[in-house]
Amino acid sequence: MLMKEKYLLALDQGTTSSRAILFNRDGSLVKQVGQEIRQIYPEPGWVEHDGMEIWDSQLGTARQVMQESRIDPAEIAAIGIANQRETVLIWDKQTGEPVHNALVWQCRRTAGLCQELSDMGWTQTVKDRTGLVVDAYFSGTKIKWLLDHIPQLRDRAERGEVLCGTVDTWLIWKLTGGKVHATDFSNASRTMLFNIHTLQWDPEMLRKLDIPEAILPAVKNSSDDFGMTLPAYFGRAIPIRGVAGDQQAALFGQCCFEPGTAKNTYGTGCFLLANTGEKIIASNSGLLTTIAWGLKGKVSYALEGSIFIGGAVIQWLRDELGILRDAAESEVLAKQVEDTGGVYLVPAFVGLGAPHWDMYARGVLVGLTRGTNKCHISRAALESIAYQTRDVLTAMICDAGVDLKRLRVDGGASRNEFLMQFQADILQAVVDRPRINETTALGAAFLAGLGCGIYGDLSEIQAIWQLDRTYSPQMQSQQAQELRAGWIKALERAKGWA
Repeated sequence: MLMKEKYLLALDQGTTSSRAILFNRDGSLVKQVGQEIRQIYPEPGWVEHDGMEIWDSQLGTARQVMQESRIDPAEIAAIGIANQRETVLIWDKQTGEPVHNALVWQCRRTAGLCQELSDMGWTQTVKDRTGLVVDAYFSGTKIKWLLDHIPQLRDRAERGEVLCGTVDTWLIWKLTGGKVHATDFSNASRTMLFNIHTLQWDPEMLRKLDIPEAILPAVKNSSDDFGMTLPAYFGRAIPIRGVAGDQQAALFGQCCFEPGTAKNTYGTGCFLLANTGEKIIASNSGLLTTIAWGLKGKVSYALEGSIFIGGAVIQWLRDELGILRDAAESEVLAKQVEDTGGVYLVPAFVGLGAPHWDMYARGVLVGLTRGTNKCHISRAALESIAYQTRDVLTAMICDAGVDLKRLRVDGGASRNEFLMQFQADILQAVVDRPRINETTALGAAFLAGLGCGIYGDLSEIQAIWQLDRTYSPQMQSQQAQELRAGWIKALERAKGWA
């Protein structure tokens, strides 16, 4: 009897949507289904998600993708999970209900607490132990905020009545019917609570933030046994064998397995990661040292630059200013003018990430004249994404001591031809876009495939990666430098505003 073809199901739970994507063994996308999730803004600078909406939407899309593709659940070899990373929630161990909305990675409510930690001299300790900077971006201070502000929650945590986790942990716990409370190395390294040297929850960080270790998940390899789904969900139990934070999953999906290889994902934010192998490189340029993934007990590290507002600046033009009907129109408008007319848009709506790390920066639109129109503003918005990427890559080259000549790109905005060409121009480097754009989901699928034995090693996965298009610089170096000088000037106007 011929063995049925085995498929891999990737659950890609992101900031704005939950998606389920079915891949076959050669990495081809068979079917995908997505569902948007609500963004909740209780106060300026605060961002939340409904934890049950995350779960319901993710389960719903997984069921729908199976139904529409007419795949027998028995043909799915394993599930891989990729997730928005620093978003965190706490839930009741018995009822499975969140005690509060999830606090999203963009949420700035703990900026004051982070400032206190910095003032107390914790900046270097946090960097040395976790590879991170003291910022409201990360999960640790969010967990402390929940424990401090939800009535009786700290007491309940001490009694072992609640559990805590990032979105991957929440989904694993729900999918397994509460049997598995776990995360992987990549997600753990984004909490500001995990020691990237000892590969354990750091006792001193937990003590400082007054977080009981008992509520935190077990930490596993990124390709590992994360339990089985309840049979009731899909008609049979399916093993969960791969888990990684979305950006590390994209690095894996881009097959950046060798030290010095790098990728940038253009999503809600932009995330540029460079693999540094087994070497932990401490950044002197405002970048993060993070865990890329863990395989068979062996950890690979990466340097990362996180840009808070990437594609979200286009959503802002569409939803808040009403300049665009849809995101694709941004490219049409940008191409109608030769340049921005001296206009720069710094989208520091929730502060600035790497390499600036300014929690109090706010968005600015400068260089306006009477002739400025929506075409100039749309172009300035797209260019802002490329400028921020250049800032990060410059810092990365400085830290790693190598000149990264090529950059692999993915994410929704990587399909914007104008943006990709301008990115190559402003970087003065080659930009490679893969044929399969869904590299975050693909990375989760690859990890799951390793975990269930569909792939024997990384070389089998490497052979699957295919190039779609290369963008080479067309702009003169002098012009690129002049444009960037204007960007740096605009950046200074945005810093320290709030």
